[in-house]
Amino acid sequence: QVQLVESGGGSVQAGGSLRLSCTTVRYSGNCMAWFRQAPGKEREGLAVIGNYGTTRYADSVKGRFTVSQDTAQNILYLQMNSLKSEDTAMYYCAADATLAGSLMSSHYRRWGRGTQVTVSS
Repeated sequence: QVQLVESGGGSVQAGGSLRLSCTTVRYSGNCMAWFRQAPGKEREGLAVIGNYGTTRYADSVKGRFTVSQDTAQNILYLQMNSLKSEDTAMYYCAADATLAGSLMSSHYRRWGRGTQVTVSS
């Protein structure tokens, strides 16, 4: 079973940057993705990267967030720039998708426990 461990969350002022990491025992499946969930809201897909480096982003983060991976180290990254207060949420990485390239949480079978990001205005 693939274990996913997120890190890099924290508190930052609006306009700042953070880089999240997701360490995996091994990559599983055809893609990995980042999601977030704010209190009282549904889990939102943010970015997905395929095994060959193709990426896809949600409109809410396009141009501000960048997903990347280090396949040698088995690490998934999410570089987050120009952060806004509405980016405050718990951030999760996910793997083992039943549908490649999906940004729907129901298509992922493996999840980390999350890392909290808080953006103050």
